[in-house]
Parts: sequence; structure tokens; C-alpha cells
Amino acid sequence: QVQLVESGGGSVQAGGSLRLSCAASGRTFSTYAMGWFRQAPGKEREIVATINWNGDSTYYADSVRGRFTISRDNVKNTVYLRMNNLKPEDTAVYYCAADRMLVTADEYDYRGQGTQVTVSS
Repeated sequence: QVQLVESGGGSVQAGGSLRLSCAASGRTFSTYAMGWFRQAPGKEREIVATINWNGDSTYYADSVRGRFTISRDNVKNTVYLRMNNLKPEDTAVYYCAADRMLVTADEYDYRGQGTQVTVSS
């Protein structure tokens, strides 16, 4: 069992930055692929970024590539999402997720409760 707790969301103006954190419980964190997806009202869930178990492979959605960076610290059992140059269209609830193989927007083993990110123009 893995429990995930997100933090770091908030309200920022366009062009600003935020860093989301996702703290995981359990001693098997390093064996899981991790990812972040987001859900905005009236929009489909979107995978934002994923990272493999040791951090040497990452994926980014086209909408965030070059602005967001995903990373992980397997000693601290934490995955991060650094978000720069935020845009109003980035406004959503952001969820952290874990999976033994690969996190997608619809398939994962565990997810957190989400953290709200609001970007004003």
C-alpha cells in the first residue's frame, strides 16, 4: 500500500512559478513509476509528466514541455513537479499518482487527493 500526499499548490499570476511535492509512504516508493496528472472543470483529465523508478526517464505533455520539470528523491520518498512560466490554462487540480509500470491519466495503482493550482491572467 502506498499513500500519497500532495502539497505546494496555490494561486499565482501568469508567468509565475510553483513547485508541487508529493510525499509517499511505504518502503517500496523507489520501485514505483510516478506521475502527475491534472483535471480542470469541464476538461478531460490530462497526464502532465511521468518519471520512471530511478528518474532516468521522463515524459512531458506537449502543453507543458519546456516549462515543467518532474523529479524524484527516492531517499525522501518524494516526487516533485516544478512549474515555471505558468499560464491560465494550467489552472486545475493536480494529482500525484504511482504505478508499478507506468502512470497514465486513467491507469495507476495509487493517487493522492490532489492540490489546486490557480493561475490568473
